[in-house]
Amino acid sequence: MEDRDIIICRCEEVTKADVLQAIADGCHTVASIKRATRAGMGACQGRTCGRLIQQILMSQGIQTPETIQADKPRFPTVPCGVDTLGRDDDAE
Repeated sequence: MEDRDIIICRCEEVTKADVLQAIADGCHTVASIKRATRAGMGACQGRTCGRLIQQILMSQGIQTPETIQADKPRFPTVPCGVDTLGRDDDAE
């Protein structure tokens, strides 16, 4: 296995090559890499891959320890049906 084939985000199956390509395409923050690759949008919400992406940005000379910022976590949502939205549980 090549270094570029290493899985960075297990939830979304994003490889190091995907992250490096996003950097080459102009993504220079964790948030922009997240938007370009979906790394950090899986079940763990970046808790696993966020630091790896930060390390890659620093190893490529894009960010420094002083300038790097973690992406803001977002709480996962749960889908619900339309009937749930229109239900009035207090009616009875």
